[in-house]
Amino acid sequence: MESGSACAESQPFALRVLGDSMLPEFAEGAIIIIDPAGVIRDGCYVMAEYNNEYIFRQLRIVDDKYFLQPLNDLYDTVEISGQDAIHGVITQQAGRRRKDRKHYK
Repeated sequence: MESGSACAESQPFALRVLGDSMLPEFAEGAIIIIDPAGVIRDGCYVMAEYNNEYIFRQLRIVDDKYFLQPLNDLYDTVEISGQDAIHGVITQQAGRRRKDRKHYK
């Protein structure tokens, strides 16, 4: 994310998923929509800062501690300082087909 961006800080934006840490739900190359003003709660998917990098993970809150958990078991769950490290909530995956989508011949 560039600091000189033309978007307002609270305006939703899109990013491309890199890597396989969020498989099988989010494949590499998938486009996700991030809402910086989204509601932060246990179990939601977030973009957060960890070790001076932005990462995409599932947020787990346990005993008032905040953890970023990958969906792929090959990666480690990490603890973050709290909500201050979270920069947005993933609200949707662009282009993903809904299961109830109608098909026409």
